[in-house]
Amino acid sequence: QVQLVESGGGLVQPGGSLRLSCAASGSIFSPYNMGWYRQAPGKQRELVATITSGGSTNYADSVKGRFTISRDNAKNTVYLQMNSLKPEDTAVYYCNARAFVRPSVTSDYWGQGTQVTVSP
Repeated sequence: QVQLVESGGGLVQPGGSLRLSCAASGSIFSPYNMGWYRQAPGKQRELVATITSGGSTNYADSVKGRFTISRDNAKNTVYLQMNSLKPEDTAVYYCNARAFVRPSVTSDYWGQGTQVTVSP
């Protein structure tokens, strides 16, 4: 079992910055890819950024150049640095961990979400 707890959300003005954290706890028996997803009101949950156990990153086009995902394996924590925030970034942000159970089989874990609101 893996537990994920997000923190760092809040209210910020356009152009501002926030840093989200995702702390993982519990047993981890295989390498994990980590990711951040978000869901805005009336929209589907969408990928924001991912980072593999080896540190390779991937970003949604909408956040490239503004957001940075990173991980500190010693602290079992994943971060999302969000700069130049826009009102359209407003959403609940969810931390995701994807375990590789065996070849071609993965298992996903999710945090409870943290609200990010970008507004004057």
